[in-house]
Amino acid sequence: MVAGWFTGDGEDFRLIGTRCSVCTSVFFPREDAHCRNPACPGGDLEEVRLSPRGRVWSFTDSHYRPPSPYVTNPELPWEPCTLIAVELESERLVVLGQAVPGVTVADLTVGMEVEVVPGVLHEDAEMIWTTWQWRPTGVTA
Repeated sequence: MVAGWFTGDGEDFRLIGTRCSVCTSVFFPREDAHCRNPACPGGDLEEVRLSPRGRVWSFTDSHYRPPSPYVTNPELPWEPCTLIAVELESERLVVLGQAVPGVTVADLTVGMEVEVVPGVLHEDAEMIWTTWQWRPTGVTA
């Protein structure tokens, strides 16, 4: 889990970004130092909860074990996952994340609506690492 990147639980779960007070650009992951828009003279950054739903912009499957800092147990076989790039229309932003377990590339189409939900990135006997995942709307679990 990365502190400050998301908040809430269940239907109240949201990714957290920042919005510049001058150019209104929205950033994720959040930015605390300065506006990243090179055309902006700079403004105050305000924390914002991002839209809970968006549209699939692109997707792929991942059949390889990613490098650090991604946490995996090298003693266990790698389980492929589906990665989705989701466009949040009102923020004019694309956010990458994993699909919920069980959703494959065969289940997705560009433009389909998805929602952000909490998920487990990794867990061991001592800790559970929480992240966000994308789930097609109308799918439960």
